[in-house]
Amino acid sequence: MLKLEGIVGHVDDSAIAAKLHHLRHHGAVEYVLLAPADTQRKRLRVISDAGTDCAIILARDERLEDGSVLLIDDQRAIVVRLDELRWLLLEPTDLAAALELGYFVGNLHWRVKFDGSQIKVAIENDEAFYRERLAPMIERRLARIIDEH
Repeated sequence: MLKLEGIVGHVDDSAIAAKLHHLRHHGAVEYVLLAPADTQRKRLRVISDAGTDCAIILARDERLEDGSVLLIDDQRAIVVRLDELRWLLLEPTDLAAALELGYFVGNLHWRVKFDGSQIKVAIENDEAFYRERLAPMIERRLARIIDEH
């Protein structure tokens, strides 16, 4: 198991980008695919696309993101790729419903984006969980779900 302690940079850093370019030409860049919810974790174990067993250990102030570089040397690099975040689009029926819906999703600490009068909820777990929690609001016709992934 390869212990990766901390983030050494990002693919957009000019010095790192040059090294990565060289390593890519030699097939020496490995990627670890993470779910968006995994970016909150400070310790996790993953397998890279090349089969390397990795233990990622982060400091309290570090956070993984798409393009985080966990290892780079003359032999290889290991880079984080995030799985695409999916969204559930909610459309409240009126202003009062929008306030209630906003209060509801806020109390659940769900990550949201606003798009005009619509609310996008980030699907960071099983989608059925979100739909189950929203069911009473849908049944009361306070909002409707417009599928968007």
